[in-house]
Amino acid sequence: MAPEDLNGELAAILNDEATGESRLIAEDAWDEIQHLTPLRTKLNVPPPGSNWISRTRLDKRMDEGFSRKLTLISAPAGFGKTTLSVDWAHTHKIPVAWFSVDNGDNDPLHFLTYVILGLQTLEADIGKAALTMLQSPQPPPIESILINLLNDTIRIPRDMALVLDDYHLVDAKPIHELIAFLLENLPEQMHIIIVTRSDPPLPLLARLRSQNQLTELRAADLSFSAEETASLFNQSLNLQLSTRDIQLIETRTEGWAAGLQLAALSLQGREDPSEFIKGFKGDNRYIADYLTEEVLSRQPEHLRNFLLQTSILGRLCGPLCDAVTAQQNSNQVLNALEKANLFVIPLDDERRWYRYHHLFADLLEQRLRMKQDDGVPELHRRASQWFAQNGFKNEAVDHAFLAQDYEHAAQLIEEIAELVWDRARESRLLQWLKKLPQEQLETNAKLCIFYARELCMSGYLDDAEEKLQAAEHTLESISISAANKEGLLGRIAVIRAYISFRGGDFSGTITFSGQALKLLPNDATLQLRFEVFFGHAQRRNQR
Repeated sequence: MAPEDLNGELAAILNDEATGESRLIAEDAWDEIQHLTPLRTKLNVPPPGSNWISRTRLDKRMDEGFSRKLTLISAPAGFGKTTLSVDWAHTHKIPVAWFSVDNGDNDPLHFLTYVILGLQTLEADIGKAALTMLQSPQPPPIESILINLLNDTIRIPRDMALVLDDYHLVDAKPIHELIAFLLENLPEQMHIIIVTRSDPPLPLLARLRSQNQLTELRAADLSFSAEETASLFNQSLNLQLSTRDIQLIETRTEGWAAGLQLAALSLQGREDPSEFIKGFKGDNRYIADYLTEEVLSRQPEHLRNFLLQTSILGRLCGPLCDAVTAQQNSNQVLNALEKANLFVIPLDDERRWYRYHHLFADLLEQRLRMKQDDGVPELHRRASQWFAQNGFKNEAVDHAFLAQDYEHAAQLIEEIAELVWDRARESRLLQWLKKLPQEQLETNAKLCIFYARELCMSGYLDDAEEKLQAAEHTLESISISAANKEGLLGRIAVIRAYISFRGGDFSGTITFSGQALKLLPNDATLQLRFEVFFGHAQRRNQR
């Protein structure tokens, strides 16, 4: 058994401390989290916009790309990348598996789980075995899981597309390697569409291009032509601008979709739109600031406050916005914002969850900090409490940090760490623990042990030992029951056994293994697992 193969085994050993009622509570809590996640809204093809126009030339390019392995839609924010993909998926009735990527999707196992669940929206049997492999305490190598998934896909007779929206939020090399493997071995009936603000670091892009297996749509392709701008303003939005005004605004915005939408909002209700257009600046660095100010200034004060205060949220629903804004009519406000085309995008067909256009959200949040900076931490604190109460603990932690409520963040991290202790795959734990102030760790032995475990699993053995010593120091200075103290010391012994094993100190491994067996609960499964590890260390020590 290689040292790295022990990760899942040791995690299971550590988790086996929970027995009896405490284990049932933990299992119920884990089942609850499993029920709440993953977020199904991330797997829905968003509904088409009511004011969007069909762009025949781009639809043809998308259709042509379907005969190739990959379509890459790469352009800066606001160029209509996602909107084009949504319109094409709905209009052309091609089976599409959709995955809206966000910042929390940078663990490869987590990412692949969403890909499989997305494909299962098309065919329920795709990837069942692969998903089971992913959910095992010690998953096999990613490549084995992918091979299993691809073999399932080959048996599906109809064509299908997998859309990865906002792929620029992926910064984990293993995920890029995962996508590269899929593209290398993609079945003929499957096509991948990557929607991104920047080209993904996939080494095979040049080869796909040379083999005519890549369709690319970039900013120059996505920019609105004068004809498309006229259709948007005069047919879809019914603003009835002159040909000269259309040409001028298309030139000033350089066909930038978000700029056109913002311009349209500012033009509504103006008696002399031509005069406004003449003074309209087309430099992309300034358009958004100028038009957002124009749009916001035309809204009533209560609506401006709602937009600003909810801009801290990555996704919105009525009850969450009620909690953040301390009001009771957020569902109606969200519906009104959607009807007014104020950059509110529905994430599901029921219109329960929404998000702001990313660029619009950035601008709103910037203005919030200009106007109400002192109140921003309180908004994040309210969001954190709502997410925690409704089972979305990862988002609750993120907002607790943004609120600088480190006590609440520490409590949530401890709860999450307990629930995922035996799965060795909560990639955000180490990131969170590093952000906690020292005073939050100094008085919490359990957090120090979790920290040591994450450091250890990531290969930082010396740093892990420092955290174990800090945990021991804390245990000496606080009042705690003998049973709880023994359990924590048992976990410390397990981690030290692993550190010794990784460092080649098999004598130390045996010593700490023996301590763990004495200190941890008398559980038959635990004993069997750890005795195997103990025996392996003894054999290595005798060589």
